[in-house]
Amino acid sequence: MRNAAETRERIKQAAERVRQEHPLAPSITNAVTMEFVANAQLAIGGSAAMVYLADEGEAMAEAAGAMYLNMGTILPLYEASMPRTVRCLAGQHKSWVLDPVGIGVGGLREKLLRSFRQEKPGIIRGNASELIALARLWELDAGTAETAVCGVDTTQSVAEARQAAMSLARWTGGAVAVSGKEDLVTDGETVFLSAGGSPFMTKITGAGCSLGGVMAVYACCAEPFIAAAASVALYNLAGERAEKDAPGPGSFRQQFIDELYLATPEEIAGWPFKLDT
Repeated sequence: MRNAAETRERIKQAAERVRQEHPLAPSITNAVTMEFVANAQLAIGGSAAMVYLADEGEAMAEAAGAMYLNMGTILPLYEASMPRTVRCLAGQHKSWVLDPVGIGVGGLREKLLRSFRQEKPGIIRGNASELIALARLWELDAGTAETAVCGVDTTQSVAEARQAAMSLARWTGGAVAVSGKEDLVTDGETVFLSAGGSPFMTKITGAGCSLGGVMAVYACCAEPFIAAAASVALYNLAGERAEKDAPGPGSFRQQFIDELYLATPEEIAGWPFKLDT
């Protein structure tokens, strides 16, 4: 069981290292949200790169500290680039973040997600419905909740996805983050719970995708559980602050990037959370 004081200190250290080292965390990601992902990564102190082709993915995997793979807009060339990139990362013992957005839609997406069962990402991030569906696809214990994915929106609560998240984390040996009103991060044993953010985050495109990209940046400097927890704390902090000066979602999006940039390591580590088992 992790303790709160140590978790806070390690979150602070991760945020400090990112600001000091500017680690590169490339992405093969959703074309709809690519610009937002890159801006969020840059705002927190990281370095961004967006790739498509298999040889590019392998080259970036060699240069990067970690990578982000998002399944939101699947292109035919990803059938080669994603598996080759992941194999290269695994061969170098580097972490990567998987966002299974769109799970259940289309044969290529399902084929790729099935293949990732053995590749074992360091962090999996998604909403409750996506993570329940992924646990079932990988034939893991997803609890009693029925799989009910509806586009990119969740039809289930974070609490309903707890068993699925813990099963996935135990299988990968990494961490799983479930986004919702109260975000959940688990390594399969300890559960980190943190609330905050803003309702505006559901009114803009890319809040969840950019969170995955930020997790990849932090994964360059910290183990998966701390990288995911630090990212969740930062997003809850920045979202809540951004809402105060934003009358609507357009201005919120701009202010949110500013708040990601302005948040200090001490503020990120000091954001309220609780640990559970």
